[in-house]
Amino acid sequence: MTINKRQKVSITIGLIIILAAAIIWLADGTYVFTQTKVLIEKRDPLFGTTYKVWQNKFIWGLDLTLVVTAVSIILSGLFFFIFKNKRKSINEINN
Repeated sequence: MTINKRQKVSITIGLIIILAAAIIWLADGTYVFTQTKVLIEKRDPLFGTTYKVWQNKFIWGLDLTLVVTAVSIILSGLFFFIFKNKRKSINEINN
């Protein structure tokens, strides 16, 4: 079985998307779950006390990475199947 140019492109794009998702996950701190808010501790300069505040911040998690990976694998496989050659080779016709 030979792979044509379109199939190579679909597999390459799928692998690039999977690699990008993994790199983003690693760069963002390797959290298991995606977070949209982070609890931070602030210090009051006047009284010297500390208090906790929720800050809006998006952190990419492993769960989102796995979803992106699964969708990329499914779409790449679908495009791989769609782009396969419909023509039969000479050997298949003679047999």
